[in-house]
Amino acid sequence: MNRKANRLIHSGSLYLRQHAFNPVDWHEWSDEAWIKAKAEDKPVIVSIGYASCHWCHVMERECFENEELAGLMNRYFICIKVDREERPDIDQIYMDAVQAMGLNGGWPLNVFLTPNQQPFYGGTYFPPGTWKQVLTGIADAWQQRREEIVQSAVHLTNHLKSDIGKNLQSTSLAAYQAPQAWQKLKTKIDQRFGGLAKAPKFILPSVWMWLLRYHYLSRETEALEQLSFTLHQVAAGGIYDHIGGGFARYSVDEKWFAPHFEKMLYDNAQLIALYSETWMVTGDERFREVVYETIAWLKREMQHPQGGFYSAIDADSEGEEGKFYTWTRTEFTEALGSEAVKWAGFFHVLPEGNWEEDRNILFTNPQQSRPDGYDEVRKILHASRDKRVRPICDKKIIAAWNALTISALCSAYRAFGEPDFLELAINGMNFLNNNLYSKGRLLRSWNNEPSAVEGFLDDYACTIRACLDMHQVTLNEEYLKQAIQLTDKVLSDFIDSAEPFFFYTSVNAEQLIARKKEIFDNVIPSSNSIMAENLLVLGRLLDRKDYEEQGRNMLEATAGLCQDEPVYLSNWATALLRAQAVPCEVVLDAEDPKELLLSLQKNFHPFVLLAKANENSLIPMAKGKQSVKPAVFICPNNSCLQPVNTGAQAAQLLEMHVRSFSRNFI
Repeated sequence: MNRKANRLIHSGSLYLRQHAFNPVDWHEWSDEAWIKAKAEDKPVIVSIGYASCHWCHVMERECFENEELAGLMNRYFICIKVDREERPDIDQIYMDAVQAMGLNGGWPLNVFLTPNQQPFYGGTYFPPGTWKQVLTGIADAWQQRREEIVQSAVHLTNHLKSDIGKNLQSTSLAAYQAPQAWQKLKTKIDQRFGGLAKAPKFILPSVWMWLLRYHYLSRETEALEQLSFTLHQVAAGGIYDHIGGGFARYSVDEKWFAPHFEKMLYDNAQLIALYSETWMVTGDERFREVVYETIAWLKREMQHPQGGFYSAIDADSEGEEGKFYTWTRTEFTEALGSEAVKWAGFFHVLPEGNWEEDRNILFTNPQQSRPDGYDEVRKILHASRDKRVRPICDKKIIAAWNALTISALCSAYRAFGEPDFLELAINGMNFLNNNLYSKGRLLRSWNNEPSAVEGFLDDYACTIRACLDMHQVTLNEEYLKQAIQLTDKVLSDFIDSAEPFFFYTSVNAEQLIARKKEIFDNVIPSSNSIMAENLLVLGRLLDRKDYEEQGRNMLEATAGLCQDEPVYLSNWATALLRAQAVPCEVVLDAEDPKELLLSLQKNFHPFVLLAKANENSLIPMAKGKQSVKPAVFICPNNSCLQPVNTGAQAAQLLEMHVRSFSRNFI
């Protein structure tokens, strides 16, 4: 059926354009839509999702392409589509609203609002029969019980305006005892399959980042063993793409076998960093393979020609979830010929299929190393798979997620010294600066042109961290200047003067029914926790007591909770470890410090900060360092040791300092 395009055809969002031929009279979130709702005295449906969301596609096919259901929506409601990745501020408010109703959150998110943007009912995926009942029921209630709906909406809106930050009690940083937090975390780890003991399973990289840093300070061997076990389980499961590299968003089962096949930039960025850093500690070859394969996927499928990184790849192709990534035994045999039997055993490919119908998800045994010929077989399977219809890639470029990727590439460069990894990071930062950053102000996203939406706190916090990481791997202080400029913008435009946390939206942003704060860490660490550690790092590097005090105030407000909640405050806990660790800076005095940098960075020292000696430096510690070049000054706890002249000597001296402190940590 040929349908006329609705107004979403002109949207810059791929997700919205996916709905451009629905018979629903969709609006974007705009003044026009809200003026129309008030003028026509209609309730509003706000439907929120994203381009790579499988269940968003299902509901579109079943409900929004259905002429009868679309007719009900158009007759009784004003209908608004929102891309949650472009407008996370809207998504936060109405996700909180649905959860406050006692319902589970998720996407698609469908919320019913008054013309004043106040929510009164909602949910996630609705099958068509249920959706019809909901539409007719609410349309009737709007006519018959309007006052009751409005009162409920006002009550819920007042609840959404409540501020969790005001309920947190400040305490001393010493109140956080990492060993006790480790004992709590241990009870949550799945001892059979790794990860946290529930399904569906999200990897939650910040939990394992904390655990790696806890091991670094405590030398607790079991912590490293649990981390390594989980990373092996994940890398062996179907959640990892053994043919193309990269990770799916989550596993629907406890064994990491059956993924939800969409690939998100933010997951893969954090996992590149996690596997790189864990390799630095363990030297495990499997972790190196994962990093190289995932970065190869990133470069091949996710990189804009100018250097930025796309946001996601869909779970579906040809209308089926996972079709691109799974194999029938016949497809597998046609690709590999006489070698198919051997490799079918390695990848667990069954004639009847190991997943749905006759299809197989490729996975391996965590304890099994790759046999001879693996790389060649992988190339053959990759070439065969590339002939299929590919899932759609959402090519919008989001500031926060690109910054996470830049930071991850810095971690990979530290670990492996691969020039290509640093070049990818530099190109990514150049893209961000050229397209999403101007006069100290960030924009949220870019899709052939910059969006009109100013960046949110996660965009600023992640970009500041990326600038700091770029400074650390290059010692180029232009990145440090940018971090300062962005931090001052956050302090002026996002701060809550009544408490130490930052709002998610700028003071200049569109005013919604509530101004939220992002406190708890999830799949992506919270923007406030990232900002707290940024302030500690900048305060230490620049000797800026105001920065450091702000960061410590944020940590004091969360320290009490962190010990009891090691999962959803894990990035806060990482910042607390930094605050508790004995500080140490390293100053390099060399015309070209690249070789010294590489020799120092190959060992994992997550709380050590680096600088290049320069009398004009922004970093006070970098001044007054004069010796026979090249020289390395190790400066633990506000005093500098005698300089050494080689990277090997410096690495040895630094390791001695760290071990001396770690003996007293527990």
